[in-house]
Amino acid sequence: METILIVDDEKNYTLILSAVLQEEGYETLTANSGQKALDLLNAADIDLVITDMKMPEMDGIELLESLKKGHPDIPIIVMTAFGTIEKAVEAMQKGAFTYIQKPFDNDRLIVFVKKALEGYRVIKENRQLREAVQSRFQFGNLIGKSKSMLELFALIEKVAFSSATVLIEGESGTGKELVAKSIHFNSPRRNKPFIAVNCSALSESLLESELFGHEKGAFTGAIATKKGRFELADSGTLFLDEIGELSPNLQVKLLRVLQERVFERVGGSAPIPVDIRIIAATNKNLKEEMAKDRFREDLFFRLNVIHLTLPPLRERPEDIRLLTQHFISKFSIERRPDIPRVETIDPEVERAFLRYSWPGNVRELENIIERAMILCPGEHIRMEDLPADFSAGSMRANPDETWLEGVSLYENLAGHEKRLIEKALQKAGYVQSKAAELLGIGKSNLNQKIKRYNIRLIDSAGSNKSLS
Repeated sequence: METILIVDDEKNYTLILSAVLQEEGYETLTANSGQKALDLLNAADIDLVITDMKMPEMDGIELLESLKKGHPDIPIIVMTAFGTIEKAVEAMQKGAFTYIQKPFDNDRLIVFVKKALEGYRVIKENRQLREAVQSRFQFGNLIGKSKSMLELFALIEKVAFSSATVLIEGESGTGKELVAKSIHFNSPRRNKPFIAVNCSALSESLLESELFGHEKGAFTGAIATKKGRFELADSGTLFLDEIGELSPNLQVKLLRVLQERVFERVGGSAPIPVDIRIIAATNKNLKEEMAKDRFREDLFFRLNVIHLTLPPLRERPEDIRLLTQHFISKFSIERRPDIPRVETIDPEVERAFLRYSWPGNVRELENIIERAMILCPGEHIRMEDLPADFSAGSMRANPDETWLEGVSLYENLAGHEKRLIEKALQKAGYVQSKAAELLGIGKSNLNQKIKRYNIRLIDSAGSNKSLS
């Protein structure tokens, strides 16, 4: 249950507000002065402060300034009487969430309260996630709290201390190289080289030279002897990414290394012994490749001593918040010092992230956050800071029948209501009376919801506009 602190020197207002908010399911505390409010804030876990502007000894502005020093994230709603609007605007400039003028409509107040608490809920959850990332939900640079990721962490820990060959399967962007590095840097070989090769990035002849090295004069341009990746990785780990792209000739040569632990440089004949651990990765199904005679069965079984599978991001939505906060922290150091520090993402962005299918997996999420951190002007990443094609892709999902795990019932319902209103407006050509009729509600009710959800409208010229 969330706790709201009501500050007002008029006892009747604190009693009335307490009754209204308790009826909505909130716990309330009251204070009749700014100093008592600060004492309560230091003693209790407060989620929202609603304060009057005009009070003796310490007014609403002074309370706001003191509160922001010690509790900068707690939202504050300022109540104003007629003639104190300028003070209310000053309060907004100093960090108040919003203001509401006395006497006010209870329904309007509840809307503000829910919005303020929704934003603070996200800030608190992400603060907890940051702490979680630093402890039990991180293994090397791998992050996740889903069952599949926790099982993967446990398996990596077991596998790391052996020298067994590992085959990692997973879609592009899932973090296969991060898994390989986690295995290496948690193994007895951690102080030896970790060498990575992308088998799809080079032609067959170049890749052969890159892997095995070459002798001087082995081919045109070979003006000196060159060590290959196998030699450079001696005593350490060689990571072969996209192993499914190896040509049949190179598959044979790799098989020999795995069987005999020796190789020959291109143009050479002397066998060179090597002590390495091989970790291979692929985004292909190698069993299907074997069935099509594109991958050797004997090589597959040599590689597949330990098999690890990375789940795509769409199958572990509970990890999205953790990853998002990790990338926000990662790219925070690149923010200009004259703009606010990004703390988290708007609830609308979080809903879009949970709805999206993430074809590019974790790499796509990282790229989107990096871009948003450059464009975001404030403390929260907004939908406007995301690429247009992402926004379109997230809306193409079928959200109307989807429950978003990890999101409260209120947030789920609010998200669905907003999308239904947007669809009705589109169908009605943004004529609000027609949209209200389609939805079966009154026009004034629709108008209030458009304002509440900050829904963009299209005017007769085809331009965006919003209600104010």
